[in-house]
Amino acid sequence: MSKVIAVFGAGTGLGVSVARRFGREGFRVALVARRKDRLDALAEKLADEGIEATAFPADLSQPAGVPALVEAIRDRFDRIDVIEYGPISTSQSFTPAAALDAVTLEGLLPLLLLTPVEVVRAVLPEWTERGDGAFLLAEGYSAAQPMPHLSGLGPVMAATRNYLHSLHAELAGAGVYVGVLTIASLIARSEATAAAQAAFESAADGPHFPVVDPDDLAEHYWNMYTERDRVEQFHPASLTPRAAA
Repeated sequence: MSKVIAVFGAGTGLGVSVARRFGREGFRVALVARRKDRLDALAEKLADEGIEATAFPADLSQPAGVPALVEAIRDRFDRIDVIEYGPISTSQSFTPAAALDAVTLEGLLPLLLLTPVEVVRAVLPEWTERGDGAFLLAEGYSAAQPMPHLSGLGPVMAATRNYLHSLHAELAGAGVYVGVLTIASLIARSEATAAAQAAFESAADGPHFPVVDPDDLAEHYWNMYTERDRVEQFHPASLTPRAAA
């Protein structure tokens, strides 16, 4: 039976590139995001390329819904071998640390921390019993390298990064791989990038960020999954933070 990857936060950027990259290796694909119309369009596009994909509309900002969602994917495919978690909302934005408050953090926690934890809890029994499985998560560079004015998202993603590094060490002996892809750029073809670029262009002195092709990031994921020799991959690699002396 062919393996299954569930892409959480499937969209026109990284999500579909990951689905396509793993699909080329024979994986069947579960596409998870809020908007059914967009998911159906992505599934149809993948089917035209010979990749079996099914849409599972779900609001990933609701951690309580994760067990039923995972069970629905299992009911359709009989198994889950890989999770790729990378949802991002166009409503999310950075906050200066001096302006950060508890309400802002509470709004970010479900999608970026609580739901990933619940997804792991839902799939881990299957993976440990089988002795194989992989959880891959994409996050922004501020999770690993704090920067002025780029707080809010950074602290929450840093908590998730801490959790995944610990999880990687705990599960390596059980055959379960946990990997973090930390990205210091915008992602081409994604709705979040389009919104960010529009905002930047409207400001005369707005910031300018590099843009990466999501196919390149999907290749990172495939290498991480197959090689399993590192807990974290930075893109670009030149921005990998140095360990403290």
